[in-house]
Amino acid sequence: MEEHVVPTPEQIGLIGGGDMGELIRGKDWSATPLGPIQTWPAALKANVQTVLSSPVAMAVLWGLEGILIYNDGYAAMCGRRHPAALGAAILDVWPEVRAFNERVIRAGMAGESLSFHAQELELRRDDRPERVWMDLEFLPIRDQEGRPIGSLAIVMDITARVVAERRLERSKELYRFLDELGQAVASLHDADDVLRVTTCMVGAHLGLSNCAYADMDADEDGFTIRGDWHAPGSPSIVGRYRLADFGKLAVERLSAGEPLIINDNLAELAPEEAKSFQDIGIAATICMPLKKNGRLHALMAIHHAAPRVWTEDELSLIRQVTERSWAHIERVGAEANLRASEEQLRLAIDAAEIGMWDVDEVNNTLFWQARVRAMFGISSGVPNTMDDFYGGIHPEDLAATAAAYAAAADPERRAVYDVEYRTIGKEDGIVRWIAAKGRGVFSDGRCLRVIGTAIDITERKKTEQALRDLNRTLERRVADGLAERKLLADVVENTTAIIFVADREYRWLAINKAAAEAFHTVYGITPKVGDSMLEVIDHLPEEREHMRRVWARALAGEEFTTQEEFGDPALKRHCFQLNFNVLRDPAGRQVGACQISHDVTERIAEQRRLAEAEEQLRQAQKVEALGQLTGGVAHDFNNLLTPIIGSLDLLVRRGIGNERERQLVAGALQSAERARTLVQRLLAFARRQPLQPTAIDVRALVTGMGDLVASTTGPQVKVVIEAAEDLPAARADYNQVEMALLNLAVNARDAMPEGGTIRITAAPRTVADDVESPAELKPGRYVMVSVADTGVGMDADTLARAIEPFFSTKGVGKGTGLGLSMVHGLARQLGGGIRIFSQPGVGTNVELWLPTAAEAAHPHLPGAEEPAPHGGRRGKALLVDDEEAVRTATAHMLEEAGFTVIEAASGDAALQMLGEQPDLAALVTDHLMPGMDGTQLARRARLIRPGLPCLIISGYADVEGVAPDLPRLAKPFRAKELIDALDAVLGAGAEPAPAGLTIAASSS
Repeated sequence: MEEHVVPTPEQIGLIGGGDMGELIRGKDWSATPLGPIQTWPAALKANVQTVLSSPVAMAVLWGLEGILIYNDGYAAMCGRRHPAALGAAILDVWPEVRAFNERVIRAGMAGESLSFHAQELELRRDDRPERVWMDLEFLPIRDQEGRPIGSLAIVMDITARVVAERRLERSKELYRFLDELGQAVASLHDADDVLRVTTCMVGAHLGLSNCAYADMDADEDGFTIRGDWHAPGSPSIVGRYRLADFGKLAVERLSAGEPLIINDNLAELAPEEAKSFQDIGIAATICMPLKKNGRLHALMAIHHAAPRVWTEDELSLIRQVTERSWAHIERVGAEANLRASEEQLRLAIDAAEIGMWDVDEVNNTLFWQARVRAMFGISSGVPNTMDDFYGGIHPEDLAATAAAYAAAADPERRAVYDVEYRTIGKEDGIVRWIAAKGRGVFSDGRCLRVIGTAIDITERKKTEQALRDLNRTLERRVADGLAERKLLADVVENTTAIIFVADREYRWLAINKAAAEAFHTVYGITPKVGDSMLEVIDHLPEEREHMRRVWARALAGEEFTTQEEFGDPALKRHCFQLNFNVLRDPAGRQVGACQISHDVTERIAEQRRLAEAEEQLRQAQKVEALGQLTGGVAHDFNNLLTPIIGSLDLLVRRGIGNERERQLVAGALQSAERARTLVQRLLAFARRQPLQPTAIDVRALVTGMGDLVASTTGPQVKVVIEAAEDLPAARADYNQVEMALLNLAVNARDAMPEGGTIRITAAPRTVADDVESPAELKPGRYVMVSVADTGVGMDADTLARAIEPFFSTKGVGKGTGLGLSMVHGLARQLGGGIRIFSQPGVGTNVELWLPTAAEAAHPHLPGAEEPAPHGGRRGKALLVDDEEAVRTATAHMLEEAGFTVIEAASGDAALQMLGEQPDLAALVTDHLMPGMDGTQLARRARLIRPGLPCLIISGYADVEGVAPDLPRLAKPFRAKELIDALDAVLGAGAEPAPAGLTIAASSS
C-alpha cells in the first residue's frame, strides 16, 4: 500500500487556516468523492481558501451530496462529530436536520441564496439533544462555466444570546407579575386577604389547578389549609392534613426548609404516599416552606391535576411569591400592632382623662381636643384660637402661664412647658384648675409647633385645700381621727368587699379577711402583708402576667373599674368586679393603689342562664308561629288536593282517553301525590298531621329498611343497621316513622357526595327525674333511633337552624328544607324529640326519641295498591261537607263503590236529612264546618240513630283529642283509601246499624 504523502501548501494552493488548514492539507482525499486535493477544481479551492481565511464559522457544501469542508470555527460547533464530519456528506453528518439540509443543497444546486435569522434547530453534537439558534447564510458556488456546483455556508451560533434574551424576557415577565401582585396586596390590611389575592393571581397566571396556603401545627406535622384558589372543575383542598401522610420526601424537604418539587407523584413516590396527593386531585406540586426561629411555620404550594415538569421560572416565581407574601403578612401584622398600640394609647389617654393640644406657631393656629375645650368652658365643635387660651386663664395666673409658654417656644431656651393654672369657663364661668405640660418642635432655629397635654386637677386642688384646712386643726382632731380610723379598720376588716392595698413594687400593704379568703379560694394560697403578689403565683406564669397587667394600670396612677377572671386552672376560676384607686402619701405622691372588688361569678352565670332561656323562648315562639302558619296553609291545600286526587284517581282507574291522554292524567296524579307528601311534611312540622299511633316493632322497622335505604343512597354509601335484640315496642305511627327515617337517610346521603357510611341504630333509653333530659323529654322510657353519617357535617350556625322550616343547604331546586322540620314535628307530636350532633369534616348524627308503648307491638302489614271495590249496592251514605268540590269528588268515589249518596252542605241540613232517611248505611262528614262541626254532628247523629257507623275525614284537626272513639281518614285520599276506611267502620261496629252509613268529611 502506498504511503500517503502530504503535499505542501504551495503544491496544494491552500495556505493558513489554523488547525483545520493542517487537517485539510494532511487528509487523504483520494478516498472521498472529491478525489486527491491536487485535482480539486479551482472554484472548490478558491472557496475552501475563503473558508480557511475567515474568522467566522464557514463551510463548503460541495456537489449534490453536500460534502463538508469547514474551518476552525465550524469544527468547534461540530462537537464530537468533528473530525469525522470533514469530507463527509452533510446529510449523514447531521441526520437530525436532514430535511433542512436537503433544502439547502437544492437551493445551492439551483444557484439560489438562502438566509436564516435565529433559526431554531435541535442538534446532537455530544450524543444528546440540544436546542440551538443560528444565523445562517448560504451562497451558491459556481464553476468556471457559471454552473452552480455547491454552497458556501456562513454559520453564526447565537444560542447564548437567544437564551439570554429569553431569560431576560422571562425575568421581565416575572417582575411584571410580582409588581402587579405587590400593587394588588399593598392596600390590604388582613393576612387572609393578602393570601387570598396572592393564590388567585398565582394560580391564574400559571394556569394551575390549585394554589393554596397552610398553617403548620406546633408539632410540625399537622397543618391546616386555610384558603385556596382552584380552577373551575378542580376541587377545593381546604382542610386539615398530616405532613407524614404525604411521604418521607415531603417531611425531609419541608422540615429542612427546602421546597418539595414533584412532577408526577405516581412515578416519583411510593403508592401509599402518592395516594395522599391523588385523593385531593393533585398529580404535580411545588410546596414552599416558611421557617421561623428554626420551626416550620407555614406552607405555600402550587398544584396541578396532571403531571407537569416544573420549570426553573415557575420555581423562582413561587419562591419569590412566598417570600413576598410572608413579607406582606408581616407588614399587615405590624400595621395591626401599630393600630392596636395607637388604640391603646387613645384608650389610656381617655381613661386618664388627658386632653391633647397642639399650637402651630407658623400659621398661628390652635388645636384642642374636646376635653381641653371643656377645661376652658367651651362646647365641643366650637372653633378656638390662641385668644381663647389667653382669655380663658385666670388673671392671677396669666403672667406666669404666658411666660412659661414663651420660654417653651423660644428657640434659645427651649424650656419644658410645665405649669398649673386656673381657667374661667368662657360659656359656663366655672373656675377650674389645669395641669399642662408640653414641648416645642424646632427646625433651623425656628419653633414650628408646641405640643402637649392638659389634665383637669380641680378635684385634686380641692383635696389639697381640704388637707391644708385639716392640718390647721390637726392637733385637735388627732384623737377623733384615731377613733375614726379604728372604726374604719373594723368596718374594712369585716366587710364582705374584697380589699387589697399594694405598693408600687406589687407588695401587699393591707389585706382584709374577705380578700384573704377569696385569694385562697382561687389560688389555694393564703396571702400575707409584705408578700409580693407576683411571686406567690410565680408557678402560674399566665396568671402572674394577668395580675401584673391589671395592677400596673392602677400603680401608674389610673383609677378605673374593670371585670376580670382570676384563678388557678386546676381550681375553680372566679370572676371579680374590680375598683382601683390611687394611694397617695400626705405630700400627694402616689405610693401604691387600693383594689376593692366583689365576686360576681354567680351573678354572671345567672345572667348567662337567663339569656339562654330567653333565646330558647324566642326560638320556641318563632317555631310555634311558623307551625300555626304552615298548619293553616296545609289545611287549605288538603281541601284543594282532595277533589284533584280523587278525580284523577277515578280517571286512571276507568282508563279514560287514548294512551297519550292517560299518560298525562297519570303524570298529573303523580304530581298531586308529591304535593300531598309536601303537605304531610308541613303538617308534621306544625305537629298537626293526623296520626295513627300504635305499638310498633322498631327493630323490625329498622332492619327491614336496610335494602330500601341502600337502594336510595346508591353503591358509594355503605349502610350499617344495628338494633338491640330486646328493643321494646314504641308508640308511633309506623308509616310516618318510616318516612322520617328515609328522610334522614337521604339527608345523610346528600352530605356524602364522595361516599361514606350511614349507620342506623336503635336502642332503649331511659330519662330519669333527677337528670337533665335530652331534647326536653319528659322522664320515662324511650326507643332511640339514630341515623349517623360520615359526611361533611355542619358548623354551629347551620346546626342552630337545622330544624327551621324551608332552611336548606342543598341549593335551589334540591330540597324543600322540610325534611328535618318534619322529623322534629313528628317526634314532638308523638311525645318524643330529636337531638342533632354534628361537626364539620366528621359527620352528623340525628337521634329520634320515641316513647315506648305499654302493649306489645302490632305486626305491620304493608298495603297494596288495588282498585276501589265495585259491585252490588251497599246502601245509602249521607255525605256532609261545606266544600262543594270536595263533596262532589267524594260522592263519585262512594257511588263507584256501590253507595247511593245523599249530600248535605252543613251539619244542620244533615240532621234534618237524618230524620227523613231511616235506611242510611253510614255517615261521612267533614270536621270543620260553619256552625256545627263534624264531631258534634256525629255525636248528635248517634243520639238519634244509636250505633250509626260514622267516618270523619280530616286534614289536620285534632279529632283524636275531641272524639277518640270516632274513626278518621286524612285528606287528601284516593277511592281505595276511602272505601278501606268505610269497610273498617262497617266491619268494626259493635252495635247493629240500620241499612245506611254516615260519612263525615272534614275540610280542616
